[in-house]
Amino acid sequence: MSNNIIIYGLMGVAALFVIVIITYIILMKRMNRSDVKQAMALKVGTESNKFSSDVIYQKLYMIYIKIPGLKRYLIKLRRRLEIIHIEDEYLTRRQSAKILTNALLILIPLTILIIIFAKNNTLLLAILLIFEVFMIETVIGGMVDKIDNKLLKQQIDFFSEIRHAYHETNMVEEAIYEVAQDDELEVSRQAEKIYEVLISDDPEAELEKYYDIAPNSYLKEFAGISYLTREFGDRKDTNGASLYLKNLNNITQEMQLEILKRDKLDYVFQSLSLIAAVPILFLEPVKNWAVSQFSFTGQFYNGKGGLIVQTLILILTFICYILIRKIKDNSSTNANMKNTENPWQAKLYKNKQIKKVIDLFMPKPGTRDHRKVVRLLKDAASKSKIEWLYINRIAITLVTCVVSVFMFYQLHRISVKYIYEQPDSDYNILGQMSPADEKKAMETTKKHNYFLDKFKGKPNTTKEQIRNAMKYSKYYEGATDEELDTHSEKVYTKLKVINSEYLKWFEVLLALVFSAIGYMAPMWILMFQVKMRQLDMEDEVMQFQTIILMLMKIERVNVEIILEWLERYANIFKEPITKCVNNYESGAWEALEELKNDVSYVQFIRIIESLQAAVEKIPIKDAFDELDTERAYYQEKRKESNERLISKKGMIGKGIGFAPMVCLFVGYLIIPLVAIGMMSMTSSFNTMTKMM
Repeated sequence: MSNNIIIYGLMGVAALFVIVIITYIILMKRMNRSDVKQAMALKVGTESNKFSSDVIYQKLYMIYIKIPGLKRYLIKLRRRLEIIHIEDEYLTRRQSAKILTNALLILIPLTILIIIFAKNNTLLLAILLIFEVFMIETVIGGMVDKIDNKLLKQQIDFFSEIRHAYHETNMVEEAIYEVAQDDELEVSRQAEKIYEVLISDDPEAELEKYYDIAPNSYLKEFAGISYLTREFGDRKDTNGASLYLKNLNNITQEMQLEILKRDKLDYVFQSLSLIAAVPILFLEPVKNWAVSQFSFTGQFYNGKGGLIVQTLILILTFICYILIRKIKDNSSTNANMKNTENPWQAKLYKNKQIKKVIDLFMPKPGTRDHRKVVRLLKDAASKSKIEWLYINRIAITLVTCVVSVFMFYQLHRISVKYIYEQPDSDYNILGQMSPADEKKAMETTKKHNYFLDKFKGKPNTTKEQIRNAMKYSKYYEGATDEELDTHSEKVYTKLKVINSEYLKWFEVLLALVFSAIGYMAPMWILMFQVKMRQLDMEDEVMQFQTIILMLMKIERVNVEIILEWLERYANIFKEPITKCVNNYESGAWEALEELKNDVSYVQFIRIIESLQAAVEKIPIKDAFDELDTERAYYQEKRKESNERLISKKGMIGKGIGFAPMVCLFVGYLIIPLVAIGMMSMTSSFNTMTKMM
């Protein structure tokens, strides 16, 4: 087995090397074609040499965009990178091609390993290759998150330089322009865009456009504070310090806390996705080892029981893999992406006949069920539309039903195949068959197969009929009555199993039950996502406090402006705040009272009550005076809140991540060995007792 693995591994490496060489030759020959000129034009005067890595990545981008399977991932990838590399098409293409190439370099060797380990199990091989497709998004997402985190860390130094430049110029736009001259940094491109917004003819409208494409909320806050300071001027606080610089310091502290939180989450979850997915690679090696060391387990691993456990582990792995992604996902660029793509669900829904079918399952607009589903999508921060959700539910239902029926059919087929191919011999836990014994056992099996084929499909066949057929056949000429009785008993037992292996009514019923579970699965995932988002409530409210702290001392800022800012940065509480902003003109106090009734989180209710006080009774800075005086306390509380959040997510993530590994070794190795071993020992002792 080990020699075969080495041989296949070397063949895989050799094949990969040949593919790389061929790809390189093709790129070299096509480098001067017209489709690369567009990429070269974006890099005029910057080439270090003719065949630099930058040009290769630009060329790879043009190749990937033409391949249907990779095009989907490339477009999805560049949408996230466009937000970071704002209006830099060359860099966006380069990073997109680079990340996708790195992902392929990881996945191609993994595919070779999967083929090597699961080549004898077609069903497992197909499932693993399908599962590998889902892993591409995780690999790509992780690489983009690194770029996003890199941008966030650059903002720390960027704001520090802004402070120094502002001290010299005392002008917001000039300070930003001066610091934005470093073209090598991703944050410089954001600074250039903010500068263009501030000096535009209609900065307020341009600022709203920037809010839609900003890669994270901290740049939104910086752009907004810079605009307000430029429009209304800077002020000094009670200590004589610049209010603008103090707000920059507040944003910096928020970013530092966020960076620490992300680093800790990355540390906690850095291997959980891999740990959750790795067990499926060990299904075949564990099976081969168990059968080679303990031959009595072959009936389990090569029969229905083994396939059922394999399938359950694969399903569990897939579920755990998705849940871990949902728990860890905190990418700001992903959260800010607008749902502008045209997915297959949207194309499918345009078909009139399919639309009629989907509408039958989808709740009618205006009904309670429709509002409930829409609210669930919003609470889960899902970018899907309700019709897309129901297309997914119906598609999963149909696929689950077909796959379930196929799996039951496969179980029956494997059971029959095992009877026809299993060497027929009385061997047990005490040892394995020698090659000679195995050859003799296979000859006996072939004899039995002749009679199985003869009587297969005849459920009323008796043992006597099988015995008489054996007696007058060429296979048992001169056999004793004892031998005929023994072999006819074995064939009769096998025949009963074969004749019973067909699709039964309760299996169809089980397929329908599994389909119903599949229909509910997307809803359950959304509910799980809502539960995970609820853990972030305290963090979001504390971010609201920081925003209010920055706005409350700026002249001409009122409650309505504060609500608009909270709406802009809200995630969990976005819907009730948006409703409040829309109703504000018809009655400020009443709109805030309705907002208070729509939420249940105590800390946010206190903010709303302070806003109500600021509407009619006292100035905003007096209503939120405790935010300024107790700033240090809230910072420490924020740190402690992040620690608890990371601890909860880590505990949940570890439990989910290690579940497939535990099931692999306990459910697929230890329990079968113990259970089958005990049954084999009991059978052996019973046989020995009868002989005595």
